[in-house]
Amino acid sequence: MTANPQNRKLWRDVTLFDGLETLPAPMAVVVEGDRIDLVVPMTELDEAIAAGCDAMGRGGVMTPGLVDCHTHLVFGGSRAGEFEKRLEGVSYEEIARQGGGILNTVRATREASESELFALARPRLEALMRDGITTVEIKSGYGLTVEDELKMLRVARRLGEELPVRVVTTLLGAHALPPEFKGESDAYIDLVCQQMIPAAAEQGLADAVDVFCEKIAFSVEQCERVFEAAEAHGLPIKAHAEQLSNLGGSTMAARHGALSADHIEYLDEAGVNALREAGSVAVLLPGAFHTLHETQLPPIAALRETGVPMAIATDANPGSSPLFMPTLMLNFACTLFRLTPREALAGMTAHGARALGLHERSLGCIVKGAPADLCLWDVDSPAELAYAVQPGRLRQRIFKGEPRHG
Repeated sequence: MTANPQNRKLWRDVTLFDGLETLPAPMAVVVEGDRIDLVVPMTELDEAIAAGCDAMGRGGVMTPGLVDCHTHLVFGGSRAGEFEKRLEGVSYEEIARQGGGILNTVRATREASESELFALARPRLEALMRDGITTVEIKSGYGLTVEDELKMLRVARRLGEELPVRVVTTLLGAHALPPEFKGESDAYIDLVCQQMIPAAAEQGLADAVDVFCEKIAFSVEQCERVFEAAEAHGLPIKAHAEQLSNLGGSTMAARHGALSADHIEYLDEAGVNALREAGSVAVLLPGAFHTLHETQLPPIAALRETGVPMAIATDANPGSSPLFMPTLMLNFACTLFRLTPREALAGMTAHGARALGLHERSLGCIVKGAPADLCLWDVDSPAELAYAVQPGRLRQRIFKGEPRHG
């Protein structure tokens, strides 16, 4: 096939999920360069336009490229032993209080070099890409010193430079209290606010700042200090909140205009209303819910009724969600949280992009002018992506207009 000089590509007769809805007619999609140029029903496709395009595919289901808006892909070590402990009845919270959990990964991550962390993270990210991811958020949070947190962020940036995927980085310095600050959590928050955030901002390594607002991590007041420091450096904010208890972290985060509140199993009515009023996204993480044998369901009905956008993400991490298959999360969102397949898929496209603050660029949607990040699937309907857990259905992953096979 000879490439046309205008670099226009055409997909015909696709069943189209545009990021929010499945369109009723077979559709044609034209991409020019790295942008979507035309989205029309096949009955309206001008054959003169088609003749000026490279034919890239016919049939199948086309969706926006999947957006994984919450991951912890850069880490050292393994926590398989803790997996065994939890199966023997030891809770996630108990393991953390015994010095395991996040701190177990912190020790291994501090010992690893940047090149070692990159080599470990790359296959994890490639697994996400093979299952449709074109945009991924990667958090720090396993270094807990200024230099180790920056090390993790540099690795995340390098992943985005060397692989065909859009990487968004988030500084999660307030993830856990490091052992050298035992009993001095306020002093550690001082470090995060006065040194870590300024350094990440100055070096351009962080696109946002996150916190873990929970009894085993940091208080609402401490997290608010982190948010204020982030705001002073022009960085958007988000929060791990209401995962294990209801501290009101989501309400506080919404008050500061957070992009999202994530986990939120214990979110109450006041928190739901606060997210709605702030325009924040509720990020649901069914992988962690599944792995930790959680029984407290997020308030799905209240979020749905109030119109709070619900995103879905893998939360891919070594402890509470060692899962690297985005379409499995679509299935879990439906089977565990009772989302519809449409809601789940919107949660990993349009709403996932909104949770990263990228919706104003129309990322996660198939509309004229949007980034040409797309997936073409060998299925008959979008609902099949959530219905069945089956690798190998991705026919093409298109990133910035360039098709790749699987």
